[in-house]
Amino acid sequence: MDPKLGRMTLKEWVAIESDSVQPVPRFRQELFRMMAVAADTLQRLGARVTSVDMGSQQLPDGQSLPIPPVILAELGNDPTKGTVCFYGHLDVQPADQGDGWLTDPYVLTEVDGKLYGRGATDNKGPVLAWINAVSAFRALEQDLPVNIKFIIEGMEEAGSVALEELVEKEKNRFFSGVDYIVISDNLWISQRKPAITYGTRGNSYFTVEVKCRDQDFHSGTFGGILHEPMADLVALLGSLVDSSGHILVPGIYDEVALLTEEEINTYKAIHLDLEEYRNSSRVEKFLFDTKEEILMHLWRYPSLSIHGIEGAFDEPGAKTVIPGQVIGKFSIRLVPHMNVSVVEKQVTRHLEDVFSKRNSSNKMVVSMTLGLHPWIANINDTQYLAAKRAIRTVFGTEPDMIRDGSTIPIAKMFQEIVHKSLVLIPLGAVDDGEHSQNEKINRWNYIEGTKLFAAFFLEMAQLH
Repeated sequence: MDPKLGRMTLKEWVAIESDSVQPVPRFRQELFRMMAVAADTLQRLGARVTSVDMGSQQLPDGQSLPIPPVILAELGNDPTKGTVCFYGHLDVQPADQGDGWLTDPYVLTEVDGKLYGRGATDNKGPVLAWINAVSAFRALEQDLPVNIKFIIEGMEEAGSVALEELVEKEKNRFFSGVDYIVISDNLWISQRKPAITYGTRGNSYFTVEVKCRDQDFHSGTFGGILHEPMADLVALLGSLVDSSGHILVPGIYDEVALLTEEEINTYKAIHLDLEEYRNSSRVEKFLFDTKEEILMHLWRYPSLSIHGIEGAFDEPGAKTVIPGQVIGKFSIRLVPHMNVSVVEKQVTRHLEDVFSKRNSSNKMVVSMTLGLHPWIANINDTQYLAAKRAIRTVFGTEPDMIRDGSTIPIAKMFQEIVHKSLVLIPLGAVDDGEHSQNEKINRWNYIEGTKLFAAFFLEMAQLH
């Protein structure tokens, strides 16, 4: 593959403002255009492509927006070969140059070997790297070592709307001949050393609402004679986690998997320069001092984060208001073998206990708005061995075996519905800044990543 050709296509793909987060017709049109461009690219490769109509999405304000199609594509159906299915997404997070981007987020711009643009690393770059790896075999007029399938969506950043129903429906059709599933939608833990990901945390997102009345109060008129909703809420949020990051909800750690000696050794083997990590994060001090403790608290222990308060006064200036109703938002990152519904009960019971002790006349409602399970794989599966071998071939080093502290719901979905072995092979460096301003993928990662996928096909063929 000519690297310029790949970059040109990446430039074209980044130029499409395929934002799925902002529910406005202009971005939906861009999403449909993005999926059409991808379908055309795959057809030109010789793939059999189906664009599945996903219907429409009802929004809380009553409007309805069409959901972009999901692409199902197939290349090769040789029964003697293994079949690898690649999942990717072509929608992106919102981006605006006025928000702190140094360049136009929708114009792929190269500076010092870094390709800046929204979607460059999440996830247009990796999707194209996989396509480029396939096209390299085509260009050389070589037979593909494995059968390839693609499932590509355009709503991942908005929660993969309607995808689960499609995967369930296609379980015994499109996925029936699939042996392995590959996702490349996360990052390495270092800037230069490749990694393979074998687990992700889940997420339970909560709101806790405290209400006195619909209207706000004047603090001069009512201050001192009310149970103030904000005071109740601050006490509730303050009861969830201590200053060392330990979650204070009773029973929350009961189902966390026990730590083994073998697992500790995997953390010891990972290359992580703590000083560089701290500096690049622009944090003065972490809660823990050793590499092993930091990795364990990012990956294999739960964490609780408080995100914000709706209904509070947060503008500049001094407004003497007592909010009549406030909603606190927090989430817990879940790890094996925590259960979403058990966590929901534990959190609700804890907050009800704390609230009852305050003897407040306000009303409190706890809701779990999102519940996503953690995912973990068996690192001795065939495709993990193939990925390790391919990394040795291309990069000349052993990969870091890592987990991801965030949540990739699609991984758990494939594991539970399709029951196939799944591997995450990230291409991007730790500082790529996905979801952030100045998102980028390094030219080196993009090109070597393409080689890695091609080597992976060859290794899969040997091991299969």
